[in-house]
Amino acid sequence: MWDSAMFLSTLTPKFYVALTGTSSLISGLILIFEWWYFRKYGTSFIEQVSINHISPWISGDYGDNTNSNSNNSTNVQPPVPECKVWRNPLNLYRGAEYQRFYWATNKEPLTYYDMNLSAQDHQTFFTCEADAGKAEYEIMQTAWRERNPTVRLKAAHNALEKNPECAPAYILLAEEEATTITEAEKILKQALKVAEANYRKSQALQHQGTLMESQHRRDTNVLIYVKRRLAMCARKLGKLKEAVKMFRDLTKEVPPIMNVLNIHENLIEVLLEMQAYADVQAVLAKYDDISLPKSATICYTAALLKARQVADKFSPDIASKRGLNTAEMAAVEAIHRAVEFNPHVPKYLLEMKPLILPPEHVLKRGDSEALAYAFFHLTHWKAVEGALNLLHCTWEGTFRMLPYPLERGHLFYPYPTCTECADRELLPAFHEVSVYPKKELPFFIIFTAGLCSFTALLALLTHQYPDLMGVFAKSMVGWMSMPLYYLYEKVEGILPSNLLQQLIRI
Repeated sequence: MWDSAMFLSTLTPKFYVALTGTSSLISGLILIFEWWYFRKYGTSFIEQVSINHISPWISGDYGDNTNSNSNNSTNVQPPVPECKVWRNPLNLYRGAEYQRFYWATNKEPLTYYDMNLSAQDHQTFFTCEADAGKAEYEIMQTAWRERNPTVRLKAAHNALEKNPECAPAYILLAEEEATTITEAEKILKQALKVAEANYRKSQALQHQGTLMESQHRRDTNVLIYVKRRLAMCARKLGKLKEAVKMFRDLTKEVPPIMNVLNIHENLIEVLLEMQAYADVQAVLAKYDDISLPKSATICYTAALLKARQVADKFSPDIASKRGLNTAEMAAVEAIHRAVEFNPHVPKYLLEMKPLILPPEHVLKRGDSEALAYAFFHLTHWKAVEGALNLLHCTWEGTFRMLPYPLERGHLFYPYPTCTECADRELLPAFHEVSVYPKKELPFFIIFTAGLCSFTALLALLTHQYPDLMGVFAKSMVGWMSMPLYYLYEKVEGILPSNLLQQLIRI
């Protein structure tokens, strides 16, 4: 048996310095390579090798898995678009809903940035060049920009005194003065009569110059907006069939304002309330097209419909044993698609984070859109037995599947990095804005970093205090060899000495 004490006594401090320095250098190189590989591919190289090569060899099921992530690294992704703010298709009424929240909590549900965007929208939709010289419309042009709600309401009343057929003034009163949905509906019905009359007048004169064309475009916008808000009143008052008919009629319109309102999302929400899932699927088939912009409503409704087919019988324990069948796989893939588009929604649907009133504008793929979606669709997910359980079991797997979500994705362009700033502008100060749940560093990178730091520290201490570190190293080796000596003595007491000598020679 070799004599460890004699061997350790021959080692000089230079050996310990060289040993710890070399170990630090090797672990540092491994750390640098691991970090570079993680930054490029979003996973640990050592982890990938152990999963794809070492584990199959051990299990006897080795195959060619080296190209499992090649599609993600070679696909050319489209350029990342800038963060664009959209109008919330399901925005609430300021007087009947937002104002009541303020009375109850003394918290402002809307930010000035959000309200300013709405003022710009209203000026764009409800004013035109032909309004010059018309006192009532000039009043309304300034009314939208007023910050004080009392001044805005006073301006709307002044406009109606000058012209009882000023439809934009009725819109402002319905949005802000009415304190209930019933009152808002009553004012909007008055606005509808006025808007239809104005539309017919301008339609007959629209070809008599650019001013008349702009006036007809304004009257068209007003008419469509009033019809949409009336349909939303019907939805809120429980008149679902009436709301569906009004929304369906509006989806047949083609003016430019329709590209902003996204009325199909209102239609989807009402049909889900009626549990008319076949009709919802028909709407999705029309709007969930590769050429059309996606939204949380489109993606998560598609996931809900697929989850509905399997959620009531889904069990994670059984699925882990027998694997996923075709329908379950389709549902899981739909959930992964939805989560990749907007990762903030599941926490609201699973009530892991409190809901607040949604803003009037949303940022697609951002926290504001997640709030707006979950605020109206949480009840629809609860209505499907087992849907939330399936979502809970599968949604977090999306982040393990994505290679590096801020640089590339599977189904959508990389997640925008500017959403957090825009959401902070749209959402009130008392709300904690959700940020993208970034992937955690793999264990091997953390382990390598710790090993590199530890060996570097040992190299430094050995260089500064070689004698003390030599004594420390001898003591550590002695402590570590004690169990081996103990086992050796036990084995020597049981087996014949001749056998041990033969084994040592081998």
